[in-house]
Amino acid sequence: MNLKSLYICVQDMNRAIEFYEELLDQTVTEKDDIYSVFDINGFRLGLFAYERKGESHEYGSNCLPSLSVDSKAILEKKIMGKEICFPLTLIRGNWVVEIVDSEGNHIEMTAPAV
Repeated sequence: MNLKSLYICVQDMNRAIEFYEELLDQTVTEKDDIYSVFDINGFRLGLFAYERKGESHEYGSNCLPSLSVDSKAILEKKIMGKEICFPLTLIRGNWVVEIVDSEGNHIEMTAPAV
């Protein structure tokens, strides 16, 4: 079994695309009003405009996409100006922080503590 993709529910596709383009330093790979995709080194991160399909959604923090960067300095730059819901903390050899995206989803970010 392989995990090759994950999607995040969004309310405003354009706002979410703008947030993730800035966070990921890349443009959206596939742009659509209902389902847009970022290709991150072969992994597909989707944005799903669930309300446009009449679905309900409960926000929570039980499933967190985790993005990693190469250093604490890069991590600190990436989270600057973002809403932080779990402070930058050293955990088992990694710097870990959680931010809130433009749609209310929690996103974990990590960097090695070298």
